[in-house]
Amino acid sequence: MTDFVLDPSTIPGVILAGGRSSRMGRDKAGVTLGGRSLLDHVLSRLSPQTAEIAINADAADEHNLPIVPDRIPGKAGPMAGIHAAMIHGTGLRATHVVTVSVDCPFFPTDLVSRLAGAVSHSEQIAIAASQGRSHPVFGLWPTALAGDLEQWVRIDEKRRVRDFLLRHDVTEVAFPLHPTRASVLDPFFNINTPDDLMEAERWLEALRA
Repeated sequence: MTDFVLDPSTIPGVILAGGRSSRMGRDKAGVTLGGRSLLDHVLSRLSPQTAEIAINADAADEHNLPIVPDRIPGKAGPMAGIHAAMIHGTGLRATHVVTVSVDCPFFPTDLVSRLAGAVSHSEQIAIAASQGRSHPVFGLWPTALAGDLEQWVRIDEKRRVRDFLLRHDVTEVAFPLHPTRASVLDPFFNINTPDDLMEAERWLEALRA
């Protein structure tokens, strides 16, 4: 048992949308799925779950949400975006910040509450998992770890998310597959290529049925 309780309604969210999108060939945030941008899909899922939302990207968008650019230069990968999210959360005096990826339009609507409910102390990281695979960019991050993350990103050449997680106490939260008319959908299905986008259209249609 633990006395540590984290209120999900106090947690800010940051959408990671600053990737190169080389396989898609264009900025993923503006890619259209079912007549709406991927950013719109992610916003509609994340907004009810968090205190407020910002976007980790290089430039503003039509939603006029706060932009949280990478603080670490050189396109250092997703951990640079997570670091920027931590710094943003610190500025809001939040103890934790949650991150999600803009290319995953079906992530769970109870993501934040379940991650928050899984942590047992103030510096524990919680990350999502499904089908036996972890999804670290869908994580709940203590803002107190921002300094350690910055140092690690600057000195670690590979910058693999899992290598950073090995430095800390991490709990994984397993999420079930989502039933649809066609089959069962992994809620962390992500869109990297035009073929993935076509598959996502089929999943969206199956969810609507």
